[in-house]
Amino acid sequence: MGDKSGPRKTPFYEHHRALGGKIVEFAGWMMPIQYEGILKEHQAVRGGAGIFDVSHMGRLELSGKNAIAYAQYLTTNDVAALEPGMVQYSTICNDSGGILDDVTVYRYADRILMVVNASNTPKIWKWVLDHRQSGVEIRDLTGEIAQLAIQGPKSQEILQTLASFDLDPIPFYQFQEGEVAGIPCMVSRTGYTGEDGFEIYFPVRQADKLWKALIGPRKLTPCGLGARDILRLEMKYCLYGNDIDETTSPLEAGLGWLVKLEKDEFIGRGALLEAKAKGIRRRLAGFSLLEKGIPRPGYPVRHDGEAVSKVASGAYSPSLDGGIGTAYLAPELAKEGNGLEIDIRGKGVGAEVVKTPFYTEGSRR
Repeated sequence: MGDKSGPRKTPFYEHHRALGGKIVEFAGWMMPIQYEGILKEHQAVRGGAGIFDVSHMGRLELSGKNAIAYAQYLTTNDVAALEPGMVQYSTICNDSGGILDDVTVYRYADRILMVVNASNTPKIWKWVLDHRQSGVEIRDLTGEIAQLAIQGPKSQEILQTLASFDLDPIPFYQFQEGEVAGIPCMVSRTGYTGEDGFEIYFPVRQADKLWKALIGPRKLTPCGLGARDILRLEMKYCLYGNDIDETTSPLEAGLGWLVKLEKDEFIGRGALLEAKAKGIRRRLAGFSLLEKGIPRPGYPVRHDGEAVSKVASGAYSPSLDGGIGTAYLAPELAKEGNGLEIDIRGKGVGAEVVKTPFYTEGSRR
């Protein structure tokens, strides 16, 4: 699972440095948190197009005659419902129904590609090996395949100038194979921002060539992890380690739509069936501040003076020009319009539970 002696570098590391990227360690990788500024990068994605290096994500391949059946057993969503060329968002749960990771599943004609969070790649790799079934071959392709994301309303227009195939017919959460800048790629209409966009998978050895073709004369703004985090929060997309982890279930996290309890046995099914029958005791809700402030993760959340939770994810939203966040609340408290108070460095700041996603004007198709 990679070099244990220190943080890993994606094949674009030197390009990030050359562009003035501020590099930080994230999930065992040296990654750019920003270039010219988080707000500028955020605005570029909402109004134009930005490019993100997401090669730190884990990429695991399942192949063999039982690959589909094994993916069904590993994940909560219905992999069998996928046709080749389709993509699926899902979760991998432990026996207690806690979320080990949220993953993206790509169905090829002869194999499955599973994209996992960078921080969880070693854990999921071990989990997949420990639960492996006969008739399944498992490969870690993280070091062999690079991954870039192009996000924003102008993504298709820009990427089309380099693609050898028509991008327009690709629906949301589907993919196609072809060439981009003469390089064999898999291109999926997926992303983590709420805008139209694509994720591109290609051999690491072609990383320099593709980066230069994309960055060169094209109007793509290099974006870092900081902008990506705010963009995903505005959509209330979950971040592993903040909004979800092994102590939270998909039912509590608002990801119940990823759990197909009617399908054949999968890991965690019994616990999730029991939890659904009993009813959840908390759920992940969104809130917005009623006055100025930034609700950072971990800040106390109060109701009627009593501590009821902590901020899971929180930030200043440029799209809404105010502080937004998520927190696990009792179902009766998680209703839209209920009042909260966020303790921001000792000062109580008023907030209210709001409908999510926070941002609803994205270009996502």
